Amino acid sequence: MQSAATPPLYHLVSLRPKLQNLSSKSQLFDLGTPFCRLRMNSVSGSGLRPLRAVGGSSSSSGGDDGFVTLIEYVGKEGIHVKDDLVVLLDHVQYACKRIAALVASPFSYSLGKQTGLASVGSDRDAPKPLDIVSNEIILSSLRKSGKVAVMASEENDEPTWISDSGPYVVVTDPLDGSRNIDASIPTGTIFGIYKRLEELDDLPIEEKAMLNSLQSGSRLIAAAYVLYSSATILCITFGSGTQAFTLDHSTGDFVLTNPSVKIPPRGQIYSVNDARYFDWPEGLRQYIDTVRQGKGRYPKKYSARYICSLVADLHRTLLYGGVAMNPRDHLRLVYEANPLSFIVEQAGGRGSDGKHRILSLQPFKLHQRLPLFLGSLEDIEELESYGDIQQKVNPGYEV
Repeated sequence: MQSAATPPLYHLVSLRPKLQNLSSKSQLFDLGTPFCRLRMNSVSGSGLRPLRAVGGSSSSSGGDDGFVTLIEYVGKEGIHVKDDLVVLLDHVQYACKRIAALVASPFSYSLGKQTGLASVGSDRDAPKPLDIVSNEIILSSLRKSGKVAVMASEENDEPTWISDSGPYVVVTDPLDGSRNIDASIPTGTIFGIYKRLEELDDLPIEEKAMLNSLQSGSRLIAAAYVLYSSATILCITFGSGTQAFTLDHSTGDFVLTNPSVKIPPRGQIYSVNDARYFDWPEGLRQYIDTVRQGKGRYPKKYSARYICSLVADLHRTLLYGGVAMNPRDHLRLVYEANPLSFIVEQAGGRGSDGKHRILSLQPFKLHQRLPLFLGSLEDIEELESYGDIQQKVNPGYEV
């Protein structure tokens, strides 16, 4: 029976933040008001400063504020991606705003604690209602964009064919870290975008949907994650660097706050669940022991920082350097490892399974799992030099 405190899923799927009803910034606040001055000061004070439009031109959505939004950046103001991709990104960012509102709502606590059942024999985790709702939000937005042929999601056993004419393929983890949402731990959305393989168009729908979804990460044309935390941050790459945008909740715009995210070549932080230390292979234990004592290639002692939310741990690693890792065969190649490795590499880092570059791997199964090591180039190279760093056994805890 549906709890009186928990609305039906279809009510949550139709959730639309009120900010989306506003077509421009000028409808919400005049930029000369004290509120807006305070808002901009708080953004810059956190180290994220909204950037003026390229060439000094003004933002079309703000009239005279001059800040660059995500859609402006990917269009005329920045990297000039194709119009079809701009349309798709507009729908993706809208879906992520809805998910941001959902995870911040009073209903997220009760939904986050409920658990569904994974299909028998499935490689997927048992979904929770928040995962399902987020998945439906993204699927709905992709359908409405008219630009997507197929979507492959962590929440579905098989890819979903959407349109014969859509030029793009989207792979996604709709809500990473949802198991901890009742504790208000940061969560995230991950997605990657490929071109549809037109040479497969004559195949049966199930076959071409799967083959389009199992493209190598080296064929990605865009990838992003959205971090839902004290700020909602979208970090994206189109293959020419990595950019970060921060959601301005007063206007509903993702505003450019870092046009060139660069991970330090060496950090001083490692992120891993080291409660599993005694389950690790010798090489990984030796690496951790060495850097914790400051006896590695970098002569300073490393610190441990672990949130147990992949997007959150990676975001911190991008900012400060170091390594974020899960040495087990646990994370998914198609919609976690590939998109995040693309982002990290475009920021100057590296993504590895402990032996090979992630983007060089060819997926053979939609929900294929593998160890994942993401981070600073020098840190990953040092870690790989220890050889035996992939954990192949999982005693005493769930896969």
